[in-house]
Parts: sequence; C-alpha cells; structure tokens
Amino acid sequence: MNRALTESGALSRRIAELSAIPSTGSMPDDASDVVEELIRGLEAGTLRAARRDERGTWHAVPWVKQGILLGFRIAQVIDMTAYVTAGAPARFFFFDKQTFPPRGFDLTDGVRIVPGGSAIRRGAFVAPGVVCMPPMYINVGAHVGPNTMVDSHALVGSCAQIGSRVHLSAGAQIGGVLEPVNAAPVIIEDEVLVGGNCGVYEGTVVRQRAVLAAGVVLTRGTPVYDLVNETVYRGSADRALEIPAGAVVVPGARRVKGEWAGEQQLSLQTPVIVKYRDEQTDLATTLEAWLR
Repeated sequence: MNRALTESGALSRRIAELSAIPSTGSMPDDASDVVEELIRGLEAGTLRAARRDERGTWHAVPWVKQGILLGFRIAQVIDMTAYVTAGAPARFFFFDKQTFPPRGFDLTDGVRIVPGGSAIRRGAFVAPGVVCMPPMYINVGAHVGPNTMVDSHALVGSCAQIGSRVHLSAGAQIGGVLEPVNAAPVIIEDEVLVGGNCGVYEGTVVRQRAVLAAGVVLTRGTPVYDLVNETVYRGSADRALEIPAGAVVVPGARRVKGEWAGEQQLSLQTPVIVKYRDEQTDLATTLEAWLR
C-alpha cells in the first residue's frame, strides 16, 4: 500500500472529502483508488476500525468506517461468479458490491480455511495462525488476531476487533457496528473463550482471558451481575458494556418485579459472573488448544 499517503493523513482527508459529496453528485475518478487503498490497509493490519488508547479504552476510528461506507456507496452490484476459486461448483450464483468481494488467500498467509462454505470479505484482517471452520463469515473491517479459532456458524461482524488466541465457538455471533461511524465496534480481547451460541453486540468490550459460557448474550443494555464483587456492570448511551478481565460469565436469570409477574413466576435472562479465571478454569480450557 502507499504508506506515504496513509501516514501523511492524506487518505483520511480524501475519504472525508469524498464522503461529503451529496448523494446526487458524481464521484471523482480517484474514488475507487482511495477505497482500494483503505481496503489494502485494513487487510494488512496497518489500518483498523478501532484503536486502544494508553488507558486501555477502545475508540472507533470514524474515518476508517466512513471509508468502508464510501466503498459501498461507489460500488455496483455485479456477477461475482468469476471470484469463485477452483474446485467450487461450476456455477455458483453470487451477486454483491464490486468493492468487497471475498478475499483471496494463499499458503503464505498462514491462515487455515477448511472447505465448506466459509467466506472472508475484502477489507478484513486475518492474522497468520487463524483457523476458520466451515461455514463461518468474517465481514469487512474486522480484525482477527493470531492463532484465533473461528468455529462453524460463527460470525465476525463488520469492524469487530478480535484478539489473539481467542476461541469463537460454534454459533457465536460477534455483532458488527458500521454506523454511526463514531460508534465503537465489538471488542474481544486476547485469550477470550466465547462459548457456543453466544451473542456479543452493540460495542460490548470483553476484556482479556474472560470466559463466556454457552448461550451468554451481551448488549449495551444488558445488566451483568458480578457475584464475586457484588456489583452490576451496565453500559449506557455513551459508554459500552465491559466484561472484566478473567471473568467467567454464565447465563442466569433475575426475578421480574410486580405482583402479577411474581404470581406467574416470571424471570428475565441475565448474564452472571460466577468466578474469575483461575488454574482450574485454565485447565478446562486447555482442550481448545488441541483444535488448532
């Protein structure tokens, strides 16, 4: 990629200029080149849709997300059959935006992609050592760190940031946050275990070495009850829900208030932190290493 363009800030400025053109206006000839520059930076890992500051707080990088949206804006829906690799069915119907076809990989990338319906969109960074079990999907703007497992039916949404040595178990859904551009995407830090059929959405941050048991669902508005520290973690309109480092989170329930609800014995699903990761928990999760 053109490092001089990126490092000088020219790329971000040009994306801002192009994005400011009214939808009724025509795009300059360089728009496609600008989007391609962004995509290559994302795939190389030199550009990211989110950054972590010196205090450990994650922030969106709005101009990067703005550039991805620009890529959708300038593209046409085309027949992408030609992008299907050798060995696929003779005729695989595939129609999508021309700027974001599936990425191409080869052995030098060091990524293990098992055949069977998996796809990684252009503009996603996938580090060496990542294992992709079919069928799974990684969307544009996502960043997946080294030696992470993306298991069957798992989704890594647009701009989601996945750390190193993470296990996204079968059916795990890591939500994408592309708009608004200043909204922080979902963050899964290093060595997190995300259990089967978990859902992590709306800019939630899961700190390093946390364990989400199967079926845990986290959103900005989900209260998480910490039995160890006897506190409740919540997100807000301007602050993401954060799961502490090393927390072991399981599905739980809390009683619904009100006389009628009490009579019906109703309860609401809520995640509960039952412990923090220790040697016994680590022993139980070492089996994950055998899958890599």
